Amino acid sequence: MQLPYNPEDKISVIDYAKLLKGKTLRQICDPLILEHNYTGKGNFGQILEKFYFGYNPNSKSEADFFEIGMELKTSPLKQLKNNEYRSKERLVLNIINYLEVVNQQFEKSDFWKKNANILLIFYLHQAGYNILDYIIKLVDEWNFPNTDLEIIKKDWEFIKQKIADGKAHELSEGDTFYLGACTKGVNALSVRKQPFSKIPAKQRAYSLKQGYVNHIIASIANETTGVYGKLIPSVAVAKKLTIEEIVISKFKPYYGKTVDEILTITGVEINTTAKSFYANLTKAILGIELDKEIEEFEKAEIIVKTVRLKENNLPKEDISFPNFKYEEIVNEEWDDSNFKDILEHKFLFVFFQFENEQLVLRKVKFWNMPYADILEAEKVWAKTKDIVEKGEIVKEIKTNKKGKEIRFTNFPSKKFSSISHVRPHATNALDTYELPKKDKVTKLNEYTKHCFWLNNTYVKNEIYLK
Repeated sequence: MQLPYNPEDKISVIDYAKLLKGKTLRQICDPLILEHNYTGKGNFGQILEKFYFGYNPNSKSEADFFEIGMELKTSPLKQLKNNEYRSKERLVLNIINYLEVVNQQFEKSDFWKKNANILLIFYLHQAGYNILDYIIKLVDEWNFPNTDLEIIKKDWEFIKQKIADGKAHELSEGDTFYLGACTKGVNALSVRKQPFSKIPAKQRAYSLKQGYVNHIIASIANETTGVYGKLIPSVAVAKKLTIEEIVISKFKPYYGKTVDEILTITGVEINTTAKSFYANLTKAILGIELDKEIEEFEKAEIIVKTVRLKENNLPKEDISFPNFKYEEIVNEEWDDSNFKDILEHKFLFVFFQFENEQLVLRKVKFWNMPYADILEAEKVWAKTKDIVEKGEIVKEIKTNKKGKEIRFTNFPSKKFSSISHVRPHATNALDTYELPKKDKVTKLNEYTKHCFWLNNTYVKNEIYLK
């Protein structure tokens, strides 16, 4: 079959791809597309490969356009209220072959052979639309900038080392910064053998984190100028130090100093009563302008949590996460749940401690939840889902001395788990979400917003003191 582009000429391939911009699959592909039978999450890309670029979808270790070493990747966008585009999800790359990767070097690895040069096609996902009618918005070639590539190499090496240690089953996206190891399979039973352990490991693929994909989108759309401040000034620094080492080195000189002393030393004026105070203080310490985002944190989706410790090292408060919606949690599976997704992020904890009524910076720590603890957190999530599904949120209602009704729920408490619990996270009792099933005790179709929390004792013992 005569192709309408030259697969041995990169410019020809890219020019042909750019004809897709502003079009839908229905408008631009072969009429045979209407008879397609591709199913599953990746069918947009499969249809594009077959009916536009004219080759059969495959899972070969080489790049799609092997003659020029270019891989084709499609990914959905979502549109914000300000009309800017953001990635709808991480960008999944090739499957990790646990048996082979341990014998590979980065430059000759399956990952690098496949993904050194990527042709990216972003389309706007719109609920209720047929995939043939999604509009393609951005098309461009992507090569990893040299500084990013040094971080990605370190991420790849970390994943490889964990497999070599017989811990492929313990891989987590929170282990790394830009390049993740995401689960990839039809269901939780999609497992593979690993070379140095008899424990089956979930099938995983290399992936670029959603925050990194957002940066790619902004770069292609020329929207990065003046938005970010950089932690890593050069490739030379990226080769020598990790993001973690750079951040800790910037914080260490301030250990043992009060908030007022830090503000004096940095010379940065920050509104101490603003909700963003601690976020801005972190930027000041890291040498990032307050009106800019920290580029490396955005790309790596690092979640910064500021913790205030009492004199006995116990955090003053538990750590809250975003509210969950009752109607959503009942339709989730654990591997695709919002709670697991958050727990598999990398966190930066910034610990301050009360000393003579002043807050003193004690230390910072990068952390991601260990595999065994994620399994425990799953029990909290599963019990919560079960309670909502059965309409059994409220256990009993009591009236206090002032005549006010107090609801006691069946949600998992700190007694249920040493790691996490569920409790309200709302403005007041009337700040609610819809229920998928009426609560049996209150007879209500909605209930006060709740969220998952990390227990303060867990933060003390497993994060601060370790």
